[in-house]
Amino acid sequence: MSYAIVGFGKIGQALARAFARKNIDVTVASRRPPEVLAPQARAIGPTVVAKSLRDALEADTIILAVPFGEHREVAKALPSWEGKTVIDATNAFSVPEELDGLPSSAFVAKAFTGAKLVKGFNHLIAATLAADPIVEGGHRVVFLSSEDEDATAPVAALAKQLGFAPVKLGKLNEGGALVHARGRTWGQLIFQDLFKKEQ
Repeated sequence: MSYAIVGFGKIGQALARAFARKNIDVTVASRRPPEVLAPQARAIGPTVVAKSLRDALEADTIILAVPFGEHREVAKALPSWEGKTVIDATNAFSVPEELDGLPSSAFVAKAFTGAKLVKGFNHLIAATLAADPIVEGGHRVVFLSSEDEDATAPVAALAKQLGFAPVKLGKLNEGGALVHARGRTWGQLIFQDLFKKEQ
């Protein structure tokens, strides 16, 4: 399984640190050329490699860490997203267009034709996401939701590999609504830093 993080702001860098901590290879890309990202990527760790957006999108699993309004630009970079899993770590804090009553990730999914989309890693602030998730004998929780149960399992496995405790919330408009931000409304689990104790 290969991984890429698209977006290299605070959230993208925080996620890259999580991969580096566990020595898991990950490609990072953004609108900026890879040579601009490379020094910061190298500073995070040797398993974090900056590439062009086109090269990064060759990964099996792509974590979307761009501002919500930029997701469609990323989606246009591939003619088809068949066979890809997209982890949507965005939050729709300011919504430039009407979401037609959809959860923000359902709206994002429409742009990524053919992809399996999983909402995840979006409810923690960057500083918390970047910190070691193993705390006080427990693991920091990440919430996952998707319309596709088969897509959630490998993302849950990745979360565990990164040291987090994955909690599946079901479909996007069911339990997933608890972690969606929409305009000035936050889902009840947004910014909740929860831990799961070892059994």
